[in-house]
Amino acid sequence: MQTKITKILQHMAHTHEQMARILDAERHVAVRMSQIVHDLPDTEPNFDGFPGLVESAGQVNKNIIAYLNAIADLEEAMAEGVGRVIKELDGQEEE
Repeated sequence: MQTKITKILQHMAHTHEQMARILDAERHVAVRMSQIVHDLPDTEPNFDGFPGLVESAGQVNKNIIAYLNAIADLEEAMAEGVGRVIKELDGQEEE
């Protein structure tokens, strides 16, 4: 039984590693987008007026929110996995 739990933990660790790699790639995209936004001129940007500027800022905000939601999902998945393992280990102790 201990071997099965070890294998499950190894698979979970591999899955979490892959999820972390995906989030890291998304982080790089968000960082690059923030650099682009930072490099935009402060005076009279050409965004088709104020509505275009608001739309562009909204898109940046959406990307940041998506990144933060992905981190939250990763943390939740990790917590669920660890919770299952702890329950399984508690079940073994009772037997």
